Amino acid sequence: MQHGKYRFIVGFLAPPLLVYAVFVVSPFVQAFQISLTDWSGLVGTARFVGADNFVRLWESEEFWNALRHNVYMLALVPLVTLALGLFFAFMLNVGGRRRPNQVVAGVAGSRLYTFVFFLPQVISITIIAVIWFNIYNPDPDDGMLNSLLDAVGLEGLQNAWLGEKSLALWCISAVMVWGHVGFFVVLFSAAMASIPRDVYEAALLDGAGRSHTFFRITLPLLWDTVQTGWVYMGIIALDAFALVQIMSVNMGGPDGATDVMPLRLYLTAFRDSQYGFAAAMGVAMLVVTMAFAVLTLRFARRERIEY
Repeated sequence: MQHGKYRFIVGFLAPPLLVYAVFVVSPFVQAFQISLTDWSGLVGTARFVGADNFVRLWESEEFWNALRHNVYMLALVPLVTLALGLFFAFMLNVGGRRRPNQVVAGVAGSRLYTFVFFLPQVISITIIAVIWFNIYNPDPDDGMLNSLLDAVGLEGLQNAWLGEKSLALWCISAVMVWGHVGFFVVLFSAAMASIPRDVYEAALLDGAGRSHTFFRITLPLLWDTVQTGWVYMGIIALDAFALVQIMSVNMGGPDGATDVMPLRLYLTAFRDSQYGFAAAMGVAMLVVTMAFAVLTLRFARRERIEY
């Protein structure tokens, strides 16, 4: 009987595990194998070079420049995105005025706001990049942002935006925040809906304000969700390929100010035909991403609160 049970379990697990191994695990193994060669991607043969690609990567100023930009985005984008997502979700669910027979309520029109916040999630990242590329257009006649500043009499704040070395990376980071904050509004709203209203009502009846309620009740009870969201948003910040490729000047410009690791990998492989070196970058990206996820889950861990 026991053997039949195990055969049944193995029979169901084997096909998906096989598919996962072929299409997920195998490419990682092949990437590591390619990283140890000088394969150009254009011929069928490759020479084994050992760790030469990784030594070259360690000495590459372009790679460290790209990694530095990814670290900047990793420090800023998840923090701002999750903070805004928590704030808006809190206001939509429990931040409204008290109503008759309802101690806890969201702001008026919360369903409409939720739809508006989530709208960027249903738009392709390519379309988002093109839209914001045109918004940042420095021409006052074509660029919406500079046109708006001109219309309200703030011509002194007009800028080249994506063409300005000190602003370009932060402009792209702002688009990344705008494009993903709606997802976390919906995610945190769903998590808040599972918190018993009695908890909020008891706190409010005891005189707790909105800020005290948020930091003492909402945030601790949502911490597992926040932790998972931080890892998810951090991985997105470590990618940023599509936005940077479409929005940046000459892919990574001006003067390397928006270069990121995935774009550097793409250019190395498909423009320079150095697949072995690009594969080494991919392995380095895997290490950085895994290190970030493990450290976040390790040091952001808290004792689980039951309710």
